Amino acid sequence: MAPRKSPRERQMLVLESVIALVFVLVACVELCDGATVVDVYRLIQYDISGAPFGSRLAGLNHHATSLHFSPHADLSRTVLLIPLREFNISFVKEYIAENKPLGGLLFLLPQIFNFENKGEVGSNHLDGTEELLKNVLAELEQILIRTNLPYPVYFAFEDDNINAVLADIKKSDITGQPATATTGGYKFVVSALEPKSLVSPSITNIQGWLTGLKAGDDAHQLPTIAVVASYDTFGAAPALSVGSDSNGSGVVALLEVARLFSLLYSNPKTRGQYNLLFGLTSGGPYNYNGTRKWLRSFDQRLRESIDYAICIDSIGSWENELWIHVSKPPENAYIKQIMEDFSSVAEELGFNVNLKHKKINISNPRVAWEHEQFSRLRVTAATLSELSAAPELLEKTGGLIDSRHFVDEKAIIRGVKLVAESLARHIYGHQGKNIQIFADNSNLAVNPYYIRSWLDVLSQTPRVAPFFSKDDPFVMALKKVFCLLDHVYLGICFKLRTMGIGKELEDHTDEVNLQREALDGMFTFYDSTSAKLNIYQVASVTFDLLLLLVLGSYLIVLFSFLVITTRGLDDLISLFRRPPSRKVKTA
Repeated sequence: MAPRKSPRERQMLVLESVIALVFVLVACVELCDGATVVDVYRLIQYDISGAPFGSRLAGLNHHATSLHFSPHADLSRTVLLIPLREFNISFVKEYIAENKPLGGLLFLLPQIFNFENKGEVGSNHLDGTEELLKNVLAELEQILIRTNLPYPVYFAFEDDNINAVLADIKKSDITGQPATATTGGYKFVVSALEPKSLVSPSITNIQGWLTGLKAGDDAHQLPTIAVVASYDTFGAAPALSVGSDSNGSGVVALLEVARLFSLLYSNPKTRGQYNLLFGLTSGGPYNYNGTRKWLRSFDQRLRESIDYAICIDSIGSWENELWIHVSKPPENAYIKQIMEDFSSVAEELGFNVNLKHKKINISNPRVAWEHEQFSRLRVTAATLSELSAAPELLEKTGGLIDSRHFVDEKAIIRGVKLVAESLARHIYGHQGKNIQIFADNSNLAVNPYYIRSWLDVLSQTPRVAPFFSKDDPFVMALKKVFCLLDHVYLGICFKLRTMGIGKELEDHTDEVNLQREALDGMFTFYDSTSAKLNIYQVASVTFDLLLLLVLGSYLIVLFSFLVITTRGLDDLISLFRRPPSRKVKTA
């Protein structure tokens, strides 16, 4: 016979068996299958003068359902998964207008809206499906950013994993078995802290200067032409707001115009008797807040030296027509000159340029076009754009639909030719003459590779200004490109002050500044713009209870077997006997 175990050994054996089974039991009760992890992008959260807009929460921990849910279902603790391809705009309007409770919203976007998508790009000829999706998403974006939503709202892109999850959820909903705590299903979890407001968000303006042929010792005696473009964006999802057209196309055009004129101005024989001021401004979606502060930083003499300013906005998606928007009357001498220069060049290039006059109301804080900030300071200015009418506040500012897929770089090239040739004819006095200074196949030709490379960079760079870091890579990239221009023309300068990036360029650079300013206080923005969504396929509570019952029974049987074999049947029975009362023990 085997030697009889000591009491301590028997107790340890029982204890180890119980602990092992408890761990098994807990693991089984928490049985779930981690299905996939998805990158998600949160709907922007912001305030305007204290009024809340956008998604007010970030954390998520609910079961998921599709658009096939029961009409009587309670969705207060459910995430509604909506593919854009199946989207019903009236349904969302109804839920938002009636303030119906939701655990959360997750919109699935096609890959054509993903700025990381390397598919076919640069076409204005969309098929019917793409055009419909673009219009629906544009309408959805405007609804979401103008509404206060008291639950998490996220965007994600279609892929095989999320599509498979959606198919399973649809199947369950159609068969009348939606995901709940009792039935199981898919659970969406985003672990995120409560969003916090950004403290003192800033905007950054970048200014470059090409000095004209000096008359005496002071180049500021020369007249100045300003070329300006706002570079930042605003959209429903800050982490996706790359603004390839608005206003990535304007930034690309400005950089190429600066490159072309730096070549001209590098030779004293071809340097014009005009100073050229280039400004990349921030705060465009917020009434061109950065432009206003940039202009107010000018001294009076510089401001008065500006003949006119050309602001470039959204020129990457047009075919045969561009618009010049002005605030001053068309009879104004400078406006007439601008229109004549641009119209004659456009005619030679085979398209039309139309003039649209819109008076500004000084008492109205709304600034629809960038040139209006110049006009408010009595500086002649115009905006060149493919848009025939001014957008509303926070509309067409580089949102979800404004991706590389929908921008035609050939349109930008034609826009660059228009601006460069028009300015050159004005600077060199060639008005009315069919002279192409930047002719194709010449040393001064527009460089399509330069345009394409910068358009690709901008189309992969979300540029919602309040979320820029102090040493943002995008700003550093702009600094580098102007540094390259310095090697072509030593008079273009980008001296970076300590308030910004803080690194001064070579000694031969002269008056180019990076200016950092605080965004006006009427806007408040919140963090948590992107996250990881964990999708779990969880078992139902009924299954958990049944499993618990089976394992509990097994645990009792195993425990009884161990006690009988180690201590005997009498000891097991004694566990269930009522202990003798204290009086009996005393007797």
